[in-house]
Parts: sequence; C-alpha cells; structure tokens
Amino acid sequence: MAITPKQFEQLQTRLNTPRRAAAPVFESSHRPVSAHQVILGIDPSLRGTGFGVIRLMKRQPQALAFGTVACPAGWERSRCLLKIAETLRDVIRQHQPTVCVVEGLFYAQNLQTALIMGEARGASLVAAAEAGLEIYELAPRKVKQAIVGYGAAQKLAVAKMVQRLLGLTALPDPDAADALALALAHAQEQGRYSLSTPKRI
Repeated sequence: MAITPKQFEQLQTRLNTPRRAAAPVFESSHRPVSAHQVILGIDPSLRGTGFGVIRLMKRQPQALAFGTVACPAGWERSRCLLKIAETLRDVIRQHQPTVCVVEGLFYAQNLQTALIMGEARGASLVAAAEAGLEIYELAPRKVKQAIVGYGAAQKLAVAKMVQRLLGLTALPDPDAADALALALAHAQEQGRYSLSTPKRI
C-alpha cells in the first residue's frame, strides 16, 4: 500500500515520540506498606516492656538498640507506666524510628491481667503517637510464623532466630527478643506485596 510523503513523515514522528512505560499492576493497586528504614518494635507489659529498634541494611538488618523496661514488683502501676513512656520517648528521640509495631491484643482469661496489659500498651502507644510514628500491630502468631516459620513457637526459639537474623553476639532477653521479632516481621511484611494490609492503629 502506497503512502504519501506527508503520511510517512507523520508516521516517523509518532515512532520517535517517547512513550510512557506502563506501570506494573501491583505498583498502582497493591502498594506495600510505605518503606521505613528504622523500625521500633514494642512488646508491652507492666513489669517488663520489651523494645527493639532495627535499621534495614542491604545485607541484613542491624539492631540499633534493644532492652526491657523492668519495673520492680513493689512499684505502683502509675510509676511503671511513667517509666515505660519515658524510656520509650528516650529511645525514639535517640534512634529516630519512623514506624512502630506493637504486639496485637491476645485473649486473657483473667480480666485484671487484661486491664493491666492494656494500660502498659496504652503508655507505649502514647510515646509512639506523640512522636508522630506510624503505628501498626501484629498478632503474636503471625510474628512467630514470620520469624520461626511456626505460629506456636516457644520464646527461646524466637530469641535464637532473632539473634541469628541480626547477627547478635548474645541471646537477647525474652521481652527484647519479642520486640525485635515484631520489628523484623514488619520489615518482612513491607518488603513484599500483600493483599492484606497490616493493621494500623
């Protein structure tokens, strides 16, 4: 089929015009959680709130800080809650995380225990929220599944895997290990496409 010189010129112009590449389907409709480089994990408890801060690196995550906010049995609950909030404020100020992950609520047979745990969780959430952090929660079983590969794993198994994943020289104490596991599980979640978005609170 013959074409005129003008048509040939128009065709060449169209071919030489750069076109915008189509975006991947997942990129537009199923974005992962916004990527965070420094993640704070918190395992709330009145007498022993665990915390752990990790930085995402190319080869393996790095533990910036971790520990347990320990409160003696003789302390009033109000004093424990203040110490939890103050300690977490200091940790946030020092390491500047942009996201916080707390352990999701679990079923407690004892109402008093549930109330006390709720108070410790509240003190933790206030410290994170006033710093402007995005806050998510992850169920304990989901964290164990992500770290150990088994939803009913024992605390020791979680601590050993956390030690291995972060290249720690010593085994972290159980509460700190749980907090680090929360941060690692969130990092894993934000690094892949998921149809279920982590619960933000």
